[in-house]
Order: sequence, then structure tokens, then C-alpha cells
Amino acid sequence: MRDTTRRRTGGPRPTAPRITVVGGGFAGLTAAITAAETGARVTLHEAHHTLGGRARTAEGTYKTNEGPHALYNGGPHWTWLKQRDLIGPLAPIPPLEGTRLRLHHHGTLRRTPPLAMLKLLRRKTEQAPVEQDFMTWATGQVGEEGARAAAHYVAVATFHHDPGSLSARFVHERLRRAAKLPPEAHYPRGGWGSVVDRMAALAWNLGVRTETLTRVDSLADLPHDGPVVIATSLASARRILGDDSLQWESGRTTLVDVAFRTRRGDAFAVSDLDRTGWVERFTAQDRTLAPAGEQLVQAQIPLSPDETKADGVARAEHLLDLGCPGWRDRLTWRRASVANGRTGALDRPGTTWRDRPAIDRGNDVYLAGDQVAAPGLLSEVSFNSAVEAVSLALTRARLDLKSTSG
Repeated sequence: MRDTTRRRTGGPRPTAPRITVVGGGFAGLTAAITAAETGARVTLHEAHHTLGGRARTAEGTYKTNEGPHALYNGGPHWTWLKQRDLIGPLAPIPPLEGTRLRLHHHGTLRRTPPLAMLKLLRRKTEQAPVEQDFMTWATGQVGEEGARAAAHYVAVATFHHDPGSLSARFVHERLRRAAKLPPEAHYPRGGWGSVVDRMAALAWNLGVRTETLTRVDSLADLPHDGPVVIATSLASARRILGDDSLQWESGRTTLVDVAFRTRRGDAFAVSDLDRTGWVERFTAQDRTLAPAGEQLVQAQIPLSPDETKADGVARAEHLLDLGCPGWRDRLTWRRASVANGRTGALDRPGTTWRDRPAIDRGNDVYLAGDQVAAPGLLSEVSFNSAVEAVSLALTRARLDLKSTSG
């Protein structure tokens, strides 16, 4: 066990509630900071040697994230991070006329989406039913071609191989936000690791005791005195709590990171409207992510249950061939992996975020993460669940302290 706590003056009161947080990713750090700001005594356990979870940025020549990790400015976490000066410098968004966003439709690259898809964006999210799948509802609104193109486009915010099969309300909300102009998505300069570093520093200054290299396999083995917030993946929470009911669907995605020498004319992004897939050149916004004269690109290819990693890599390479001709001859580095169940919750027809595993698990145990019962898009779910978990935990802890002192 490695204890990274340092001695600080001041800090929480001896009689303040104790909160234990398991997991040092975005949800865990949000929970730790939120609790510490109220004066609680917080201990955070992280299995890895560094904090960040899926929000880590790789160290080395090519600064990649585990996924795109865009920071959407339409959610409450944006305001919370800004108020605490945790976002830091943002990579500038390229001018629309210079982004070279291309859409793969009917086998060729196009500059504009189908008109029917644009018409669908005018529908309010409240018009999309929860009970019906997106493809059926959207086809009734604008026809099959526009519906299918929209379903494939929204894979950038769902990481699912068939978004059309999901709840119409769930998909349409993400479609409108992913296609919004000006874009809601922003990218911290240097990758998400810069945000994590600022959050970790704030947690330290607030008196959070951080213990890295401390893997928690069971709640029974976790030393704690007071409420516990489990801010891990749902699979890890299932193991820690021994609760097989902690289940919810997520995506399975091939991630292909490549770096190659710069050449004029490469697309900024390619969205596959014939299937699901997205390619983005991150150095178009942030040149610090790769050495001078090189471009860093990531392809995200959602996989169906019968597809393999190799299938995803082949589809990614096809989109790269279209958007960045000759990239193979310019290649300097590449990496491929599969993100399985690590891309947020997916709501089937007839379900909403309220049907996901509840935050309050009873017995002073609370869940936080991107697959639990909280609203929002991607990392917003982690944030909202973390804040709610701490609110519930502190309410219970203070009631217990009051009853004890009385």
C-alpha cells in the first residue's frame, strides 16, 4: 500500500463525517472533492499507481486518452469544473470552414449530411418516445435513409454498433448534443490528464487522504468508518459488493490510435453514416499531443457481438484510407485495443437512466460512475452520480452523528 497523504495545516474537524471513496477516476475525484469541501474527512483508494481511471492520458511521445474524452459544455459538470479552475487551457476548436469534417455515405465521402437527417435534428428531444426504438420512431419522422444516417452518426456519443435499436429518447438527446453548432465538445489541452492533475491537487489541498496501489476486492476487506462511495466500473463494483444485480448494457468498441507525418488535405474527422464509426484527428485542435510534423488520429469503431477486434481495425483502416490518403506510407506509430463495457450506459426501449443500478445500495454504500442511475451524457453521468452519492452519504452520516451526540 502506498500512502500519498501529506501533512497539512487545518483540514477537517475531528468530529466531521468520514467518507471512504473507492476509485480515483473522474467520478471518484468528484466525490472526494465534493465531500471534502463540506468538511468531511475523506480517504480515497485507487488500485493504479496514478489517479485518473479512464481519464488518464498516456505518458510518452503520443498523448492518447482511453477514448476521445470530449468535455461537453452543456452539462452541470462544466460549471462545477470552471468554478474551481479545474479545466485549464482548452484546445481551440477549428473554424467550421477549416475542419474538413467528412461524412461517409453511400460509399463515398461527402461534405453535408442527408437533408432528412438535418430535419430530424429539429425535433425536440421530448418528442422522441422512451418506449420505442430510435430507428422505428425516426423512420416515421423523416424516412428510413435519414433515420439510418442519424443512428449511425450518433455512435460518436453512444459507442454502440446499432444505436437505432436503443430508446428513441436516449438516442435523440445524444444526437442533438453531438451535432449541435457551435459544438458542445471541448478538449483540454494536453489531454484529460491535465484535468485529472488539477482535480488531484485540489483534493490534496482539501485534505483528502489518497492511497494508491490499493486494490479493493471486497467491501469486507476495506478499512472504513462511515459511508463508502464505490466509484469504479460497474463490473468492479459488482465484484467488490458481491452483488450480481449490478448489471447494465454498455458498448464494445475498437480504438485504433495512429500517428503519421503531416500532409495537407487530411480530414479533421470522418463519420461513417453507412455503418457506425468515427475517425478524428486530435492534433488538428491540440498540436501538443504529438511531435512536431506529426498528426495523432483515433478511430472508434463500435463492434457487434459477432465482430472481432480485427474486424474493427479493418473498418478503421478503411475510414483512414478515405479521410487521410497515403497515411500508411507516413505512419510513425500505432496502437489498437478494445474497450469493452467502458463507454457508458445504454438505455433500451422502455428504460431510462432511472432504471439503471441505484446510487444508494443500503448499509451506507453508494455507487458512482457512468452506468448508474443518474442523468447526463457520458462523463456527466459520472459527475451527477458522484455528487448525488456524496449528498446521500453525508446526510446519513450527519444524522448518525447527531443521534450519537444526542
